[in-house]
Amino acid sequence: MKNNKDNQILQIQRRIEALLLKRDYIIIAIDGNSGAGKSTLAKKLSQIYDCNVFHMDHFFLTPELKTRERLNEVGGNVDYERFYEEVAKGIKSGQDFNYRIYNCRKCDFDRTITVKPKRISIVEGVYSMHPTLIDLYDFKIFVSVNKEEQSRRILERSGPHLHNRFINLWIPLENQYFEALSIREKSDLVLRYDII
Repeated sequence: MKNNKDNQILQIQRRIEALLLKRDYIIIAIDGNSGAGKSTLAKKLSQIYDCNVFHMDHFFLTPELKTRERLNEVGGNVDYERFYEEVAKGIKSGQDFNYRIYNCRKCDFDRTITVKPKRISIVEGVYSMHPTLIDLYDFKIFVSVNKEEQSRRILERSGPHLHNRFINLWIPLENQYFEALSIREKSDLVLRYDII
């Protein structure tokens, strides 16, 4: 399995390096199932490259945005407007910029991060390829996991209470987003959970 993992990472590196020959900076999306390894892959890439990593978990909806209309919107479970205003525009500016981190557990903004531009930006997390954001990316990766392994990982990582919320609320919303908007099909590369 190690060779398979190494081959996938090498494939990603070749793609990144080819893009860097053509562009001053690149933006990579890593979308996919909860518990599939998106954060792990972003971390691995950040150990190889000097890059900025942005987490979509920091852009979930604040309580006042959780309207019935918004929650019924496919892919509406994330504040894609704030991500675009604070991060996407910041990356494209080529200048230092700030963005706020929203903490779901506290239901409030935690802190503000100052970002210095780098040639590679990675956006990882479910909803990173939302239709309002997908055109930002030079390279789009989808990471998938089977239901049994997904459930096991989430239970281990988050405990029984949050596991129940994932299974009954968040995962169905994610799956609706993936299917209705053909997110996997719009990706440049699809990885299975056992590759990461």
